[in-house]
Amino acid sequence: MIMMMRSQIFAVLVSVLVWLLLGCSLSYASQEDIDCLRSIKDSLEDSFGYLNSSWNFDNTTEGFICRFTGIDCWHPDENRVLNIRLADMGLKGVFPQGIVKCKSITGLDLSSNKLYGPIPSNISQIIHYVTSLDLSSNNFSGEIPPALANCSFLNVLKLDYNSLTGSIPPVLSLLNRIKTFSVSNNLLSGPIPYFNVSLTAEDFAHNPGLCGKPLDPCQSTSKGPKTGIIAGAAVAGVTVAAIGVAIGMFFYYRRVSVMRKKKDDDPEGNKWAKSLKGDKGIKASLSNTSMSDLS
Repeated sequence: MIMMMRSQIFAVLVSVLVWLLLGCSLSYASQEDIDCLRSIKDSLEDSFGYLNSSWNFDNTTEGFICRFTGIDCWHPDENRVLNIRLADMGLKGVFPQGIVKCKSITGLDLSSNKLYGPIPSNISQIIHYVTSLDLSSNNFSGEIPPALANCSFLNVLKLDYNSLTGSIPPVLSLLNRIKTFSVSNNLLSGPIPYFNVSLTAEDFAHNPGLCGKPLDPCQSTSKGPKTGIIAGAAVAGVTVAAIGVAIGMFFYYRRVSVMRKKKDDDPEGNKWAKSLKGDKGIKASLSNTSMSDLS
């Protein structure tokens, strides 16, 4: 209970900070906010007719857009949008880029609709000051844009139940105000970045390739076994070479040992010559003997 109250107080303080940043630069009645909502209505297919029945732009009274379904204003009599809450309205289409004209928006909830396509890569330029972004339960695809890290006021980011692929950008760990982060039930892979907040396995569940805390540890990459094989082969090669050198040295020293032994038996080195001379002497004697017999 105390933690919930702290989170609510923190959200209010952030909203006040955003108001201080924006309040001086925005007019009392913003035509841009009106154009923003008109663009959203025109860009989405309104299957259940919620927008068609409520968002009537023929009304020109001050603060009329504040009575639109799903729209919160900073003040009931101002055409200045604070939050857009269009959850579970059966809306179809891609992310409505016209939201960029709602410059004072701090909350965007498009969850549980039928939105598809990529989350815009320039998302931080569209909703720079949002504190809460909920795009869950749609059919958004592609990768999570790293530019979300530039939405520095975010304390709620829900992207679960979509078809997002790739990895979770490590730069999202720079969102130091984040309190709620969920990407479960997507097609994400790779290691989970470190977040300076306590997150559970449920926030990342049902992504076939995600790993790391709070999920199971990441396994070694496919390059690991190849590296092991190469290292093993190198060690084996060195071992074989060492054995070859050892054998060669053995025979070399054996030969040297034999030669030294021979030299010790015949210090003057002429044993072979004497042996050869003796052979010649024997042959010469045999020859003379044969000549005497003949005479």
